[in-house]
Amino acid sequence: QVQLVESGGGLVQAGDSLTLSCAASGLTFSSYVMSWYRQAPGKERELVASITQVSGSTNYAESVKGRFTISRDNAKNTVYLQMNSLKPEDTAVYYCNARLRTARYWGQGTQVTVSS
Repeated sequence: QVQLVESGGGLVQAGDSLTLSCAASGLTFSSYVMSWYRQAPGKERELVASITQVSGSTNYAESVKGRFTISRDNAKNTVYLQMNSLKPEDTAVYYCNARLRTARYWGQGTQVTVSS
């Protein structure tokens, strides 16, 4: 059974930093493109960042570019999202996603709340 478990969310003030982790099990982690999505109340789920399997190439939403960094450790089956200079508009539930061709897996999400 594939499991993705996010951790590291919490309540912080604007300008603070936070690092999210996603631990994967039940899949060949190194074969999957890993991504972070987020969803705020009343809004659609949006792609925040992604990282490829081999080259480690990254892609970021324009709203987080220069502030967030995605990375992966294939030996630990874990993907990270380092979040700096947090803004209130970053408040959302953050979800981990694993993709391989047509296969898609999601974690349960972790809440990030940024106060003004």
